[in-house]
Amino acid sequence: DVLTFASSRRSRNRRETASRKPARASRLGAQRRTPRSPGPRVPRHRDSVRSSMIAASAIHRVVPALPGARSSAASGSRRAALARRAVRGHVNVRAAVAEPDQMSIRTYVYDNLNAEERVEILKRPRVDFTSILGTVAPIVDAVATRGDAAVREYTSKFDGVDLDAVVVRVEDLPDPILDDDVREAFDVAYENIKKFHEAQKDVADVDVETMPGVRCRRVSRPIGAVGLYVPGGTAVLPSTALMLAVPASIAGCENVVLATPPRKDGDVVPEVLYVAKKAGVTHILKAGGAQAVAAMGHGTETCPKVDKIFGPGNQFVTAAKMTLQNSEAMVSIDMPAGPSEVLVIADKDAHPSHVAADLLSQAEHGPDSQVVLVVTPDVNLDDICAAVAKQAAALPRSDITAKALGHSYAVVVSDIAAACEFSNQYAPEHLIVNVEDAESLLPSLDNAGSVFLGRYTPESVGDYASGTNHVLPTYGYSRMYSGVSLDSFVKYMTVQELTKEGLDRLGPSVARMAAVEGLEAHRQAVTLRLGIE
Repeated sequence: DVLTFASSRRSRNRRETASRKPARASRLGAQRRTPRSPGPRVPRHRDSVRSSMIAASAIHRVVPALPGARSSAASGSRRAALARRAVRGHVNVRAAVAEPDQMSIRTYVYDNLNAEERVEILKRPRVDFTSILGTVAPIVDAVATRGDAAVREYTSKFDGVDLDAVVVRVEDLPDPILDDDVREAFDVAYENIKKFHEAQKDVADVDVETMPGVRCRRVSRPIGAVGLYVPGGTAVLPSTALMLAVPASIAGCENVVLATPPRKDGDVVPEVLYVAKKAGVTHILKAGGAQAVAAMGHGTETCPKVDKIFGPGNQFVTAAKMTLQNSEAMVSIDMPAGPSEVLVIADKDAHPSHVAADLLSQAEHGPDSQVVLVVTPDVNLDDICAAVAKQAAALPRSDITAKALGHSYAVVVSDIAAACEFSNQYAPEHLIVNVEDAESLLPSLDNAGSVFLGRYTPESVGDYASGTNHVLPTYGYSRMYSGVSLDSFVKYMTVQELTKEGLDRLGPSVARMAAVEGLEAHRQAVTLRLGIE
């Protein structure tokens, strides 16, 4: 909606802007700009920079509406117009500094939004799961009915690969050849992830004597068979293989099926295979999309049926997971997942280039990703704007980034406490707290998949190698869901054991409660042992 294409010459910009037809305002009063008349087409060969797709993200400073803020460069009628729009709670962004083209994202002054508008800006880009489920359902049904043949058919149709074998045992595959520095990087990540998840074993089991002779325990058991989905569409993600396979190995899952789209030659991406071998994956399903999820959920001639499916994916993967969870397949999923997202809280001393890089690191994930910047009135948004412009123009995935930033925004709040409150309401997948003494804010932060505290903690470290898991709830689900952990791969059983003394003490209370509820057999199971009526 807010993506605009413009000439590098400002005079031409002015002429074209004047000739544009006004578009209908958004629900929040955001002014939208429509693309200019078509000009020379952008070269599409692989070496083109695609700078015409994105040059900048301009987050205009909303200083006219903020008491005590330093003066804006706008003056006269221009400044008055900005001030009036800021009072309404929204300021559409100025032209970006980079050329030849530009991109804008919305900026809001939170205190000037009414109750309805405050709810509205918390909403993510809408995903129409009704139509997606209609597409996914026949695929899931076909795999359930025809097994490997359906997986081959859809892999050929969607990925352009004709598979010889749908599933291969990892032990039968040769070791992949990797550059030494790549292998070392994955080894570092493996050790950190293993160390963090192994530490979670220490808090799993419980053994308590609730009263003399009454012992209650909680014991953990691994889920027998798990399916790990590792995306391979717009980006190959061997890091996801680490995040899922390592805790599955620590938990002791017997069958671990890793599904990932094959390369055009039908082979598995070498880095994914390296991780699979190192972390103890038993089978690799060479397929992606809904057909891979269905194969793991229902099982096929060669793919073991799993009890739980993990991993991120596109909207079709998510829809397939949701479909299977509510079907006769008897399979659970890790969590609902949507497009990637990040919320950054920044104070006046946060380095603009660091803030920009953190925003862009999630915007480049996909066109439906969303990034949100929350700042206080003393933050210089012009500097952040310039940093985003410079970095965004050089990104290889600039076209994807442009679309993501088109539905992203910045919010100006009164102080850091208000920033924490807004973050809790938004409930982001990733939360970066780039402020002084970030640790002091942690008690105020309740809803986030993963939190990154301080000046030197980019979200990227969690994505790859700090040790925490990067498979996290999105779309606001961090209000009630946790990210993947060792607990995700185990189930818990409670155990109780009573001595005669214990039943003598506890039995009368149990018998009385059973009588109150009118469950006579329950009462007699106690009284017969106690030798009482």
